[in-house]
Amino acid sequence: MLGDSGLAGKTVIVTGGSRGIGRAIVQSFAAEGAAVTFFFQSDHAGAQQTLEHARARGGSVFAEQADVRDAAAASAAVRRVIQHHSRIDVLVNNSAVIRDNLLPWLEDADISDVLQTNVTGVFNVTRAAVPQMISQRAGKIINISSVAGAMAGRGQSNYAASKGAVNAFTRALAVELAPRKITVNAVAPGLIETAMSQRIRANAGDEALKRILLRRYGQPDEVAHAVVFLASRFADYITGQIIYVDGGFKME
Repeated sequence: MLGDSGLAGKTVIVTGGSRGIGRAIVQSFAAEGAAVTFFFQSDHAGAQQTLEHARARGGSVFAEQADVRDAAAASAAVRRVIQHHSRIDVLVNNSAVIRDNLLPWLEDADISDVLQTNVTGVFNVTRAAVPQMISQRAGKIINISSVAGAMAGRGQSNYAASKGAVNAFTRALAVELAPRKITVNAVAPGLIETAMSQRIRANAGDEALKRILLRRYGQPDEVAHAVVFLASRFADYITGQIIYVDGGFKME
């Protein structure tokens, strides 16, 4: 990124930071000099790896175990960040799960797990963080959506519904918080090389690559760069937008 991003010394929360895109986001903010706290649900080994990787590069990174589906747990984790850092400058809602299957064969848990994590979790953490941002009259919220929110594939009715909700939430909250000088945007990744997408990529094979204009899968860092941009001073005049990082997915 050219010049000073304005992120040095900022307090950042990233949910789902123990692996994949979340880990890349944590590391990217730490590299910009931000103080980053990431939430994780149960992957202690992954959380430790994120901490070690970021701190080895001199980053200021902290971990909080919290289930974002639990409103009380999410609120308590946000309060601990405020107690430690006295403010919240950036919130990245990244926690998500996938439970793909054709609709008639989706179990109740397949639907509830996806909607509770991908939608309710975003509400819980954001609702806890926004009062602090309002009191500061400053803040940036970046939600991690997906191309599935607009261009879903077979077996993704639950996941697509959850990411469509994230897109609508992003736009509505941008309207609500603009008078308080808080921006709200989303980043919608396509097929990114992570453990979460491994099954999708394996099942789709070469057909998936044929539907991507750049003919390759994305990397977690490429999503993280877009998130950091939206959090930086260079994006101060951007709000209510969904930025697609998908290599030109399904455009042909």
